[in-house]
Amino acid sequence: MLRNVLGKTFRFLGYTVQYGCIAHCAFEYLGGIVVCSGPSMEPTIQNSDIVFSENLSRHFYCIRKGDIVIVKSPNDPKSNICKRVIGLEGDKVCTSNPSDFLKSHSYVPKGHVWLEGDNLRNSTDSRCYGPVPYGLIRGRICFKLWPLNDFGFLRASPNGHRFLDD
Repeated sequence: MLRNVLGKTFRFLGYTVQYGCIAHCAFEYLGGIVVCSGPSMEPTIQNSDIVFSENLSRHFYCIRKGDIVIVKSPNDPKSNICKRVIGLEGDKVCTSNPSDFLKSHSYVPKGHVWLEGDNLRNSTDSRCYGPVPYGLIRGRICFKLWPLNDFGFLRASPNGHRFLDD
C-alpha cells in the first residue's frame, strides 16, 4: 500500500513539474495576458485595460518604432511598465517635454531604446530616466482584449510627430 501511495505521489509530482515547465516556457517565450494600470498610455490604453503581450519579438530583435512594449521598470525592477518605443539604437530623439520652448535632442545608445507614454503630460518615461536597455523589454503588446468595445489591434500613437527620421 505504501508503495502504491509513493508511486502515485511521484507520478503526480512528475506531471506537476512537466506542466510547470511547459507553462513557464509558454509565458516566457510565447506571451501572456497583462492588466495595464496607470494613466501614462492614455488614450491608447486606459487604466485596467487587459492586453495580450507576445514575447517572441524581443527574442528575435524585432521591436520597431511605434510598438508598445512591456518593460521592467528602470526605477523599480520588481514592477513592469507599459510604454511606446519612440527610438531605437542610433536614432535621434527629442529629449525635452512637449511644453518646453527650446527642444533638446540626443541619440539613443547602442543596445538601448527610448520609451515614452502616449499621455506625455502624465508619464514617467525615458525623458526622466533616459534610454532603457533592450534587455529590460519583456514583450510587445499585440492587441487589446478588454474592454470588449475596444477589442482589437491598438491604434497609432497620438504623438507621431515625436518620431524623428533624421
